[in-house]
Amino acid sequence: MRSSTVRAIAVSNIPIVRDGDNLAEMILENIQLEDGDIVVITSKIVSKAEGRLVKPADVTVSAHAKEIVKRNGFDPIHVELALRESVEIVREEGVLITETKSGLVCNFSGVDKSNAPNDEFVLLPINPDKSAQSILDNLTKATGLRLAVIISDTQGRPWRKGSINVAIGCAGINAFKYNQGKKDLRGRVLKRSTICQIDEIAALVEPLMGQANESIPVVIVRGYDYSEGEERASAINRQHEDDLFR
Repeated sequence: MRSSTVRAIAVSNIPIVRDGDNLAEMILENIQLEDGDIVVITSKIVSKAEGRLVKPADVTVSAHAKEIVKRNGFDPIHVELALRESVEIVREEGVLITETKSGLVCNFSGVDKSNAPNDEFVLLPINPDKSAQSILDNLTKATGLRLAVIISDTQGRPWRKGSINVAIGCAGINAFKYNQGKKDLRGRVLKRSTICQIDEIAALVEPLMGQANESIPVVIVRGYDYSEGEERASAINRQHEDDLFR
């Protein structure tokens, strides 16, 4: 039976995450999970646990990065790291939009400096879907519950102003819900309707996670009737031939 109530529960006591920390253990120490829960984790703490921090002193800026900096006034280290994390530059005038090695098309390859220690830069997880699966495996092994994990990140959108939380990794939950074959309110059969359920869930928790000093890196979504399966967040990324901006 479909639940009529969906709850988003902030996990507010997660300590500062460091390289090598077990995120599943840290989550379970601070909340009692229930069967069917979706654990949404900000990419920032996943990156920290995976050692994806870079000190500016360890970065040598390339000639290409210097050219982009000269035209745009960007931070040279930020640009260099974005280039290293990318497989293609989509645009480098006024912005630096890249395609990352994991297939995301985003600003500066998702490299960020906010909430990072000692002026370090935080890189996105190398394989967010794999990271989500690892965390899920640890959670289910410890609890025996049916759970799902989503890794979220804040990104902009090409047709709309402002940033929003999106899913960049998932496990135990399909990326999409498919409404094809279902009937609308007037009994007409839907021929096509694909919902990106993990992006919807990521957006749901953003008011709790925030983007500043809220210190809420994990939110539990409870009561959401999600579609389970092996579909990954990487399936959301459009192929080049379907991308209107290529």
